[in-house]
Amino acid sequence: MASPIHRAAASGFERGVADYERGRPGYPREAVGWLLDALALGEGTRVLDLAAGTGKLTRELVGASADVVAVEPVRAMREALAAALPSVRVLDGTAEAIPLADDSVDAVTVAQAFHWFDAERAFAELHRVLRPGGRLALVWNVRDQSDPLQLRITELVEPYRGDAPSHASLAWRDAFEQTDLFSPLEERRLAWTQVTDADGLVARVASISFVAALQEDALRQVAPRVRALAEPSGPIELAYETQVLWCERLAT
Repeated sequence: MASPIHRAAASGFERGVADYERGRPGYPREAVGWLLDALALGEGTRVLDLAAGTGKLTRELVGASADVVAVEPVRAMREALAAALPSVRVLDGTAEAIPLADDSVDAVTVAQAFHWFDAERAFAELHRVLRPGGRLALVWNVRDQSDPLQLRITELVEPYRGDAPSHASLAWRDAFEQTDLFSPLEERRLAWTQVTDADGLVARVASISFVAALQEDALRQVAPRVRALAEPSGPIELAYETQVLWCERLAT
């Protein structure tokens, strides 16, 4: 691993790959279209998917005809990504120590991850590897807390969070407002619904880093509580908002 990452991410994502693949949704086609348009990807362009996880966004980038390289610090996730997308170059690294040369990519994507980064160090590395005028895009599938089921999930899991960082804290957004390395963020949002079943619901909650990192006895207590939130049979609907944000590398 190129640089230390938060223990909840290191442990939880190492142990939770199967649940991540089973429970985490992909990205709606419309939102992916916004991202691809913002980055102007296509033949002759090179994009870095940073903190790529199991490749849920990487798959969409491969379809854009760009040269895709993925960087992911968690070994189990790297292995899952490489198995799923053998045409993609997959490297060990972090946002604070990107294993690529200066001015080597036209765009960088970060899905579900920027809130984990040391923003100041990440900005410097992103600025270094992006070519002049290159673009950075962030994507999150955010659980919609106006949905009663999503709210109950949050109430169930938050006592286990500890010091794991959260997208909801908006510290990452404050960091973008303070940097002079990138232009102001542009943003689009899309509300949508994931349809799953009880097993998918349990996997979705188990894929949360600090839940997956729990000791086995604690984890065994969480699963039946999650299952109890679901209807006895039939589909389960989970409300999300996909947030797509992008900015441009500035000259210094």
